[in-house]
Amino acid sequence: MRLTPPSSTQKGLLQTDQLYEYILKTSVYPREPELLKEIRDLSSTHPRSFMVTSPDAGQFMALILKLINAKKTIEIGIFTGYSLLLTALAIPDDGKITAIDIDRSTYDMIGLPVIKKAGLTHKINFIESAALPVLEQLLQDPENHESFDFAFVDADKNNYANYHEKLLKLLKPGGIIMYDNTLWGGTVVMAAEFVPPAWSEMRVHVIEFNRNLAADSRVEISQLPLGDGLTMCRRL
Repeated sequence: MRLTPPSSTQKGLLQTDQLYEYILKTSVYPREPELLKEIRDLSSTHPRSFMVTSPDAGQFMALILKLINAKKTIEIGIFTGYSLLLTALAIPDDGKITAIDIDRSTYDMIGLPVIKKAGLTHKINFIESAALPVLEQLLQDPENHESFDFAFVDADKNNYANYHEKLLKLLKPGGIIMYDNTLWGGTVVMAAEFVPPAWSEMRVHVIEFNRNLAADSRVEISQLPLGDGLTMCRRL
């Protein structure tokens, strides 16, 4: 079982490189916008390139954004901005994204110049902060309640449960939340004594979050083996 962090060019949780390459070359890369490919290529040289949203998961996310006609979205965890750009490309010209990350330096260096080139910065409100205070501030305004169409979370796994509670109040009925890394490199099915120490702490949080999400009657869910595991929730 592979334990290295999945990157945008690795096979995710599929067990054959050939099958994953087939998916990428047949269905993903031919449809990937050039500007997204540019951010993906630039991100591949970063020491933490494994944190970039996988292109197959990104393609699925963009499709969902269009299917639900998302206009007002929120994203927690930006890194280089790959998923932020795909969202900006998918929503209408008057759409708005609240983008939250505790450190915007990598985004400024890699993603922002590409997004400026695309002429999409007017859709993005980037807030450099821990996410929970921002979510709490948004909830102080009643107009934000049940006003968001879509949320994407790719951040600190120990706070996924906290983000979930806040996002459910911000999301419209029928709105979608997507959580990344919900299979945590495949370690969720490993015996605890065999999990490398670097993966162990967050693995516990991911397993608990998955268990609680499965029992949450406020949402419908589907957990997908895209990238490092992508769970989609539809708010009821």
